[in-house]
Amino acid sequence: MPPKKDSEMNSNYYTGGSKSQQRKQLILGLGSLELVCSEHQIDQLLKYLDMLERWNKAYNLTAIRDPLDMIHLHLLDSLAISTELEGDDFIDVGTGPGLPGIPLAILNQEKKFTLLDSNGKKTRFLFQVKLELGLDNISEVNKRVEEFHPQMAYDCVLSRAFSSLGDMVENCQHLLNQNGYFLAMKGKLPQTELSELPKNYKVEKLHLINVPGVEGQRHLIKIVKT
Repeated sequence: MPPKKDSEMNSNYYTGGSKSQQRKQLILGLGSLELVCSEHQIDQLLKYLDMLERWNKAYNLTAIRDPLDMIHLHLLDSLAISTELEGDDFIDVGTGPGLPGIPLAILNQEKKFTLLDSNGKKTRFLFQVKLELGLDNISEVNKRVEEFHPQMAYDCVLSRAFSSLGDMVENCQHLLNQNGYFLAMKGKLPQTELSELPKNYKVEKLHLINVPGVEGQRHLIKIVKT
């Protein structure tokens, strides 16, 4: 099969492919990210990929259809921030089909992840993933963020989904504990959004994320209280 058109990719990366090719691409990508995974964790990631592909046909969970594209654009994109996780309790707001929460939970099984989404079809999918993969460190919540008031606050709010950093902070700040922080995944650097953050919050860290097999810029932004 022809290689993808990506100046940062080499001929090891392909579109489509068999289960063995999917496994190869995942292992190559994990190596590029310098992430160490057990065979069991790789099996869990591929099982999740298989479930996402199957459920997507009926429930339209993601616009990405090709399994190898899902590896790069979903699995590896999510896992690219794994080394940035500080704390024990995380909430993935607007998680959709579990991104980035599910891949991060598979690699960080000592940490706990709440997966929040207002779409019932997506949270039913998350429940099934938890059941079939035996992920005891995740819990799914079918609510809007402004309606969710947990008994215990979180160390970190994760998001790939919010259209605006300001909206993320305004709508999710009640979820954080006193020393909590936001990790927002963005494409191009959103300069306007950064300038419009609430005055009692600041950017503590901002850097490019290099995701194997993904074209275009990806940024990770850490936001903390001042």
